[in-house]
Amino acid sequence: MSRIAQRFAELKAANRTAFMPFITAGDPNAETTCALLAKLPAAGADVIELGVPFSDPMADGPAIQASSLRALDAGMTLQKVLDVVRRFRKIDQTTPLVLMGYYNPIHAYGTARFAKDAAEAGVDGLITVDLPPEEDEVLRLPATAQGLDIVRLATPTTDDVRLEAVLDGAGGFLYYVSIAGITGTKSFAESDVRGAVARLKAASGLPCVVGFGMRTPEQAAGVAAFADGAVVGSAIVERMAAAGDKNERIRDALEFCASLAQSVHSARGVLE
Repeated sequence: MSRIAQRFAELKAANRTAFMPFITAGDPNAETTCALLAKLPAAGADVIELGVPFSDPMADGPAIQASSLRALDAGMTLQKVLDVVRRFRKIDQTTPLVLMGYYNPIHAYGTARFAKDAAEAGVDGLITVDLPPEEDEVLRLPATAQGLDIVRLATPTTDDVRLEAVLDGAGGFLYYVSIAGITGTKSFAESDVRGAVARLKAASGLPCVVGFGMRTPEQAAGVAAFADGAVVGSAIVERMAAAGDKNERIRDALEFCASLAQSVHSARGVLE
């Protein structure tokens, strides 16, 4: 069983929702990312999304765009992202880690080479925002051969016909984008998201997590009451940018993540 499947099975048995923080690799530098990653599981992270910085992150709002630029300015590359993952795996062999990014860096790296190197580094899944299901065979086939899950995105505009394509070849979990737009710019109606998640779970046996638009522990808890996972990204990245030195950045991010995790984990009654 993969790390992702194992983690969601454990959470389901405990009637608990996954808290899934997103951070950008290399923001503001690799050492800070490694130090933060090492402590996120103890702060309550069940699955970690690690953003691969890209110069044109079209699905991301201002906060994550800025974090990508800071990381690129600091010299972060896809190879160095995998080095960060390798360092994390030396101290943590159980927490699932998913890379979230765009296809251009993977294409430049070499798709088959990337899939092999990512799996060997300890990556568990890939979210490639700009690679639609109809075109992702170039990555999905080598990734699947290496045991990597291809995590697919569904949105408020995903109709039944489109959903069939989204589910075909999907692995790990489904990622429901709660808003029509970019990250960190607006919120959502909880009732709409609840209905969408119910629809996705009825159509697939995969866990369904929700991302985009969650900025507070209260919002995350609301989603955690019915979804299998709650992703928070922009609000964490903003705290990293606002803090002072390395230690302050890490402390502020961990305190915020701990509050988010507590809200997500207590959103349902834990089974005795």
